[in-house]
Amino acid sequence: MDNKNNYCVIMGGGIGSRFWPFSREARPKQFLDFFGTGRSLLQMTVDRFKRILPLENIFIVTNYEYAQMVQEELPELKPNQILLEPMRRNTAPCIAFATYHINSFNPEANIVVAPSDHLILKEDEFLSIIQNAYKFVSKHNTLLTLGIKPSRPETGYGYIQMSEEKLDGVNKVKVFTEKPNLELAKVFFESGEFLWNSGIFIWNNKTILSALREYLPEITSRFDRGIDAFGTEKEKAFIDENFPFCPNISIDYGIMEKATNVYVQAADFGWSDLGTWGSLYEISEKDNDANASLIANTIFFDSAENVVTLPAGKLAVIQGLEGYIVAEADGVLLICKKSEEQRIKQFVADVKLKYGEKYI
Repeated sequence: MDNKNNYCVIMGGGIGSRFWPFSREARPKQFLDFFGTGRSLLQMTVDRFKRILPLENIFIVTNYEYAQMVQEELPELKPNQILLEPMRRNTAPCIAFATYHINSFNPEANIVVAPSDHLILKEDEFLSIIQNAYKFVSKHNTLLTLGIKPSRPETGYGYIQMSEEKLDGVNKVKVFTEKPNLELAKVFFESGEFLWNSGIFIWNNKTILSALREYLPEITSRFDRGIDAFGTEKEKAFIDENFPFCPNISIDYGIMEKATNVYVQAADFGWSDLGTWGSLYEISEKDNDANASLIANTIFFDSAENVVTLPAGKLAVIQGLEGYIVAEADGVLLICKKSEEQRIKQFVADVKLKYGEKYI
């Protein structure tokens, strides 16, 4: 299959607040080197897709405040490959912006939309699935997502229930389900009908434009006013003026949960969304007591099932802890039970209230 019509949109504007204090507003997790490889998650994402796509077919959508960091990390990209949002409006407006931009020069495009902060361990298998997905959406008027075969009852991910109905061997989606409690997660896992929602989407440009117009007309009616501006020197001014009027809505809620032509490809390619300290812990190497230590040096005594992340060159000596997150970055030390990491967002809010933006 000729890949000149295949494109990738990488969403890179989030702030990764659940990884505080390692991830900060000034330098969120997509710009961090979690594993000491010398490459950030964003760089690893681009490295992955440029194995199967022309570099000029890769676009990054990010916030204005991260424009310089993206340019520094990815100097091989031209300025028109970095699409800048004037403010955060969730994934649906982000995807609409990129879709209109690509549509301006290639209405026949097949597009994969991927987050910038996911880890994929089996890259060859992943890229093979993506190439097959491009073929699928070029032939069928479908909105395709990748679903991960669950390896455990997980409460941190959304789920997708597969229908028995298939198209070219790909299951139609029956229903999207929000993050379940543990009992429900066990039911999902044991049924074999549910997949983890990866947040990776593949579709043809015309298909997603049609869906945007049907389900999110409050976005398309505004973008259609300046359709001739996209892909020109007028695009920036048009987006700066009109993007703030877009609703703050995810593509999942805005389209995928409503559309009738949504399909899911079941896959297993060593995926983690690195959305939480718990997900990072799951994929990290561990010692005999299930402790994970990243970047810095750590010695554990009478401790088990901890994850420790400190600046390079530091040493931590941990005694008597079980099931904790210990993370230090830029003057902030966090010690928190892994089982209660959902409270980190509240910790951040309280820190901001007491100390302002200094530690955020």
